[in-house]
Amino acid sequence: MRNKVVSAAEAAAVIQDEDSLCTSGFVGIGTPDALLAAIEQRFLTEGHPRDLTLLFAAGQGDGKERGLNRLGQDGLLKRVIGGHWGLIPKIGRLALDNQIEAYNLPQGCISHLYRDIAAGKPGHFSKVGLGTFVDPELEGGKINEVTTEDLVTRVELGGETWLFYKAMKLKVALLRGTTADPHGNVTMEREALTLDNLAMAMAAKNSGGIVIVQVERIAAAGSLHPRQVVIPGVFVDCVVVAPPELHPQTYATPYNAAYAAEIRAPLDALPPLKLDARKLIARRCALELPMNGIVNLGIGMPEGVSAVAAEERLLDHLTLTAEPGVIGGVPASGLDFGAAINTDAIIHQNQQFDFYDGGGLDMACLGMAEADRHGNVNVSRFGAKLAGAGGFINISQNAKKLVFAGTFTAGGLLIETGRGSLAITSEGRAKKFIERVYQITFAGERAASLGQSVLYVTERCVFELTTDGLALLEVAPGIDVERDILAHMGFRPIVDSPATMRADIFLDRPMNLRKLLLERELTSRITYDERRQTLFLNFAALEVTSAEQVDQIGDAVRAVCRTIGKRVPVVVNYEGFDLAAPVAETYAKLVRDLEQTHYTQVSRYTTSAFMRLKLGRTLERYVAPHVFETKDEAQAFLAHQT
Repeated sequence: MRNKVVSAAEAAAVIQDEDSLCTSGFVGIGTPDALLAAIEQRFLTEGHPRDLTLLFAAGQGDGKERGLNRLGQDGLLKRVIGGHWGLIPKIGRLALDNQIEAYNLPQGCISHLYRDIAAGKPGHFSKVGLGTFVDPELEGGKINEVTTEDLVTRVELGGETWLFYKAMKLKVALLRGTTADPHGNVTMEREALTLDNLAMAMAAKNSGGIVIVQVERIAAAGSLHPRQVVIPGVFVDCVVVAPPELHPQTYATPYNAAYAAEIRAPLDALPPLKLDARKLIARRCALELPMNGIVNLGIGMPEGVSAVAAEERLLDHLTLTAEPGVIGGVPASGLDFGAAINTDAIIHQNQQFDFYDGGGLDMACLGMAEADRHGNVNVSRFGAKLAGAGGFINISQNAKKLVFAGTFTAGGLLIETGRGSLAITSEGRAKKFIERVYQITFAGERAASLGQSVLYVTERCVFELTTDGLALLEVAPGIDVERDILAHMGFRPIVDSPATMRADIFLDRPMNLRKLLLERELTSRITYDERRQTLFLNFAALEVTSAEQVDQIGDAVRAVCRTIGKRVPVVVNYEGFDLAAPVAETYAKLVRDLEQTHYTQVSRYTTSAFMRLKLGRTLERYVAPHVFETKDEAQAFLAHQT
């Protein structure tokens, strides 16, 4: 149990030529700048270490000099495998000039690869990347001509096609935390994210490598609470105390207590967006938000959706997430991206991608740089400009509903709006809807064949992905289809009587989106089965917290019953239903009124014994509850009554 605290120079000195290196970080969050600066200084002074292999998941840099840009020296790196390259132009230039071997692989797959390396597995199996530039049938994730080894291969398992991402030994892991003790136990209480630190430490340790952790401070041995230790000392070889200027919480913010969940920030302090093209797009995207759903918002244009959701008082009906492990709250933007305020939880990045890859997202809203007639989208490579995919492929390929957001053209676009319509005063110089994208980051044809719901939202129109390609779905009021849309596309989409976008998107006042989406959600939960002549109310996972919501439920059910024109039997799904105590009696009275007016018999079901008891006690003063455990039991009860 030796003292593991060393200087940054001493830590850098243990890295050998040709070592394989992995680094933590998300933009500037968790990026070990003091360690990276020490490696850079040693190389510039001694010419060593040389020919390193670098593996990283998320982008780690500020687009200038910080982060992994410190390693962008000729001769220091030999091979780089990374998820997002846009923030590390100095290394990107080495790749584009064929001075290093270079790969761009999905961020989530690299994140998962750390766990597989730690577990001694040969690599990572995933469907993420099929049909994109990562697929070996296209580019295999290779960035340049000098990159020849196949790190991604296609395999057949269980009659299905998968991609296999090859593992590698890791000799050095550069990580970051907040507090360490002399034995190397590390906590992360002031960090905005935990990222993949634990998995990376295990991967390096089980590869026979070393783990170096940058921290803010040292605590006495034995004083750290074991539940706060994220990286146990048994995995750590060296600890380096960084100066504050090389250990900011993010590259934009030295320290924000809300990012570390020390405090909850008042959301009414968030200013509304001005009414420009960005807000128009964000508003139309927000119309797709699933009430009580789980959502990912990408960087750039999609960031406006959270601002619109806050302005429209929707945040309490959504769970926003970000790929590095944020669940709940409001994601930050710019060089704070990855952090969030008022979160429900911060989990490890690899766990977040488990959830994403498994289809857990109800909706994702992502940026859109180029799109083509097949619905393919490119955000990763534009000739000599290397952005990288980041988590885009994992997220876009697996979300239940996908909304791409971006202006229709780029470079000089000017608009006029605010009176319920849109006018283009100066058209953008560059077309974004082109015949063929430069690189396929999202595979439109594969998504269409799998039935994924995909929209492409711009300030002037909305497209929908079909099995026959892009179809024009909506057009903004004031926009001429031929003059303002088709004339600025590199292909002709399917055009068949597109609808008009909502006029309130183009008014300089709130849209009352909360009421609109709640009403829409309720409508989608009410179904009349003509064959069975039974009304089904799907209240699964519905949260009823206000008298306003109770009234909305009543209005929605009555509207459907009036359309049916007769009293009907009803089955209600209460799985995961949540009824706030202050409105329980109001809700029970609504149920009584509906039964007396529109229903013949009613049965209800939920697998939760607690909910069956709670519903029974809530309703029994006004109606016979009839709450069963399964849908079959509920339907059998109705059949018996008939």
